[in-house]
Amino acid sequence: MKKFLRFLKYFLGILILLIALLYIFDYDYILKGIKVTYLKGHKTAYIDDYPEFDNRLVKADSLSLQPWPESKNYNSVKATDSLKNLNKKLNTAAFLIIKNDSIWFEDYYHQYSAKSKTNSFSMAKSVVVALLGKAIRDGYITSIDEPVSHFYPQYDIRLTVGDLASMSSGLNWNESYYNPFGQTAKAYFDDNIRKVILDLKVVDTPGKNFKYLSGNTELLAMVLEEATNKTLSDYLSESFWQPLGMQSDALWQLDSEESGMEKAYCCIASNARDFAKFGKLFKQNGQWNGQRLINPSFVRTMKNPRFEDTPYYGYGLWLSDYKDKEIFYMRGILGQYVIVIPEDDVIIVRLGQGLLKRNGEDKHSPDFYRYIDEAYKMLNIQK
Repeated sequence: MKKFLRFLKYFLGILILLIALLYIFDYDYILKGIKVTYLKGHKTAYIDDYPEFDNRLVKADSLSLQPWPESKNYNSVKATDSLKNLNKKLNTAAFLIIKNDSIWFEDYYHQYSAKSKTNSFSMAKSVVVALLGKAIRDGYITSIDEPVSHFYPQYDIRLTVGDLASMSSGLNWNESYYNPFGQTAKAYFDDNIRKVILDLKVVDTPGKNFKYLSGNTELLAMVLEEATNKTLSDYLSESFWQPLGMQSDALWQLDSEESGMEKAYCCIASNARDFAKFGKLFKQNGQWNGQRLINPSFVRTMKNPRFEDTPYYGYGLWLSDYKDKEIFYMRGILGQYVIVIPEDDVIIVRLGQGLLKRNGEDKHSPDFYRYIDEAYKMLNIQK
C-alpha cells in the first residue's frame, strides 16, 4: 500500500509538472485537444466535433428555400455492392449523386440523415476562395493581385490574396496534422487563431510554387474580414447561404467566443444537400437563378491550375482528368467530397469519417476514383 501511495504521489507530481509546463510554454491547447478527441474515443478531429467548440451561425433564409428537385428516377437504382462495401468500410455518413441538377441517388448511413450536420473540414477552403471572388465582385478587394499588406502591413509586399488562394504563399506554416506541438493542432484547439497566423513569416518567394498550407486560407479569411468589416459567417450567409436557398442554417467553428475568428481552413458544419450547391454554383461559373454571384472569369480561374507542374490544384479547388474528363472538386481530410464532372452534368457528394491512403505521388485518394467509378456504373455512363 505504501509503495502504491508513493507511486501515486510521484505520478501526480509529474502530471502537475507537465500541465504547468504546457501552460508556461503556451501549449495548454493540447489539454483541450485531449479532452475533445482522446477522452471522446477519437485519435484526431472527427465529423461530429462541432459541439465541442464555440460556433457562429451561418443563417439560411427560411422564406426563400430552394430544395433540390428529385429526379423522376430518384433512388430507382441501388448502390453497387462495391459502393456499399466501401461506404461501410470508410464509415460514410452521406452519399449523393446529382444528375442534371436533380438528386438521382441519395443514401445515409448509421445515425445520419439529410438534416445531419457534419464537419466540412477542408472543403471550407473552397468556400473561402469563393468568398474572395464575391468580395472582388462587391468591390471590397480589387483583384487576386491585391497585396495582403494592404490589410496587414507586416507581410511581404509581394504576397497577394491570389497567392493565398492558390496555395503559393511561401509562408512558414507546417502542415502536420498529427504533431500536437505543430501549427495545425494549435490553430484547431487554441483560443486565438489570429495570433497563430500573424506570427507567420514569408520565407519563400510568393507566387512561384504550390504548397498546400491551411494557414494560407486562414490568412485569406482574415483579409476578407478586414476588407468587408463583417464576420466570415455573416458574409457567407449573405453571399451564398441565403442566395443559394440552403435548406438549413450552418455552423462555423470559432477559435473561441472571445476572439470570435472562424476556423476558415476547415469546420463548416452542414449537410450533404447544402454542400452540393457549391458544386452546382461552380459548375455554372458563379451564376444562380439568373443572378451573377461571382464573376465567371474568377470561377474559371478557380477551376484551372496556376502552375504547370501541379495540374491537380487551381484556386481553392482540386482538379483531375480521370476518365479523360475535366473534373474539379472540394475535399476534406476525412474523405469529404463534392465532385463535379460538368461534361456529364454529374455531382457526387460524399461525407464521412474515413478515406483510403493515397498511393505514392498521386494527389487524389483511391476512394475518390472509386466513388466516381461506382456512380458511373449506377448511372450507366461510359467513359
